[in-house]
Amino acid sequence: MKGWFTVAELAAAALPDLPQSEKSLDKHARANWRGNSQLARRVPGKTKPVWQYHISLLPQAAQWRFRDAPADATWDEARARKNLLWSRFNHLPKAQKAVCEERLKVLNRVEQLVNETGLSRMAAIAVATSDAKVQKSAYYDWRKATEGLDPQDWLPALAPSSAAAEGVVPQQADCHPTAWEFLKSDYLRAEGSAFSACYRRMQEAAKTEGWSPIPSERSLRRRLEAEVPKSVLVATRQGRERAKMLFPAQRRTRKGFHAMEAVNMDGHRLDIFVRVPHRDKPVRMYLVGIQDLYSNKVLAWRLDEAETWEVVRLVIGDMVENYGIPEHLYMDNGRAFASKKISGGAKTRYRFKVRPEDPEGLVVALKITPHFVLPKSGQSKPIERAWGDLAENISKHPVCAGAYTGRNPTAKPDNYMQTAIDIDDLKALITRQVAEHNARTGRKTEIAKGRSFDEVFIESMRKPTTIVRRASEAQRSLWLLASEEIRTHKGSGAVHFAGNRYWTRELNQYMGQTVTIRFDPDNLHGSIKVYDLKNRFICDAPCLADAGFADQEAARRNARDRADFKKAEKAREKAHIRFHENEIAAILKKGERAAQKIEPVYPMVTQLVTGNLAPAVSAAEHVDFEQSFSRALARVSGGAEVLQFPKGDPADR
Repeated sequence: MKGWFTVAELAAAALPDLPQSEKSLDKHARANWRGNSQLARRVPGKTKPVWQYHISLLPQAAQWRFRDAPADATWDEARARKNLLWSRFNHLPKAQKAVCEERLKVLNRVEQLVNETGLSRMAAIAVATSDAKVQKSAYYDWRKATEGLDPQDWLPALAPSSAAAEGVVPQQADCHPTAWEFLKSDYLRAEGSAFSACYRRMQEAAKTEGWSPIPSERSLRRRLEAEVPKSVLVATRQGRERAKMLFPAQRRTRKGFHAMEAVNMDGHRLDIFVRVPHRDKPVRMYLVGIQDLYSNKVLAWRLDEAETWEVVRLVIGDMVENYGIPEHLYMDNGRAFASKKISGGAKTRYRFKVRPEDPEGLVVALKITPHFVLPKSGQSKPIERAWGDLAENISKHPVCAGAYTGRNPTAKPDNYMQTAIDIDDLKALITRQVAEHNARTGRKTEIAKGRSFDEVFIESMRKPTTIVRRASEAQRSLWLLASEEIRTHKGSGAVHFAGNRYWTRELNQYMGQTVTIRFDPDNLHGSIKVYDLKNRFICDAPCLADAGFADQEAARRNARDRADFKKAEKAREKAHIRFHENEIAAILKKGERAAQKIEPVYPMVTQLVTGNLAPAVSAAEHVDFEQSFSRALARVSGGAEVLQFPKGDPADR
């Protein structure tokens, strides 16, 4: 081993307990080592003399680095070994780490006795092993395991030889590669077959295809757990919805909003039976509501038998009348919310074909920016979580006793359908529960911090920086009146609707064109309001004939991250699934055909059949054969039976 080193060589080795830069190390050598003439010397260099220092001047840890490192090992290899040792040690269980610490105490005890008491190494080993109640041979095995390592790396090197790092299979039983791929492909199917069943099918296929060797079921089960990631198991066997949970949900902050700047809307089917006047049997009702995103306050709600665009229109109208017009509206792309009556004219609705001539819907007419989000997503629509609270307080309220349906068909209560609640009583109950929901204190949201939703909403609305648009009287007709798209009469521009005719002079300019009419369903014989497709008011058209009467950036990032995690998971699934379901079935069916084929079974001793084995021929058959043979022979030899072709012109004959 080399005993003298320059400052440049010591700095390149990155020794422990010494300055790492060459300049700092040179200052350390000038101050501490150059005064010792026996251990510091000047030798000729390439251009000028340089200082060399003996290894004994180095700290103990640095000397161990030079003494124990293999001569042919590079520093990169040593660093890689160090990282591998500590990586394995970090995956060991607590009990095995404790074993490593006890072994390290014995090694350190020997070095302490040698350096501090002057004992020989043999005597120090005897004392240390006796105190620890271990054999001397164990010490030598441990010392051999730490050769070439720094003292600070002895701990991970002393791990028991039987300890395996998590996720690492120390030794695998040999298995035919195609059989292993067959087993994985069969196990990673959506049906979720048991591993034992897949193993038996693989054994059956192995007999048919001649795959060998095939290890035990337990060995292949351990190999599957080690090689196939759990995310792939979840995605393939439990479905895509469960796989979504593998990617952490986005946590959004709403501090940048103020009250009535952004709202979200959704509908929920109540789990109770309701009596309504126009129905013979009880029905279930939809609760459609709208919520402020900043404060979580429920702003408006309506009940209806179905989630339709009409009830959505009325809920938005209730909010606008009581609180104002928001700037943004978050909702899913259900038929009610993505209807052209609600969001027509929006650039993207992800439902129905978007045409330039589409009339403006209510949201676009009020200059509200619609945002269509994922259905059944609590991160995209916080009102989904509010429905869980309200459903508990409404559907299971004592007023609804006997009318509760249960969350699903398998969770019906014992008093299922014993009674139903009147629609008026239900509306009164919802009014009380929504008010209690908004006024309840102790909310733990990011903005409430112990206050109620009402308090947060009122505080934000009273700030001078909160600006909320209010609807004009003319805009009230957008949600108070029902709307319909209709084409005017080609001759006069009159509007024909529900058996009535509506006309005024202004409609002459819109003959044969499509317009939007808004009307009161309870007063069809009155006048209607006519708008063009851009929702610009044209006129009030009176009824001429009474014939009927009736009543962005954080979301896009999260969408992109998740799309990437899913794409990556899909690629990992394909890497482990080599056989398609049809291929698995085909191989198994091939084995079934081979098993179904029955080989004939012959006796050990056979007896030959004796006698005349030629088939018997009757006399009549014998005569017919001779006659047929004679005629054929005569034709071949030119006999009488052969017919001659006629010669010459037929007219001469």
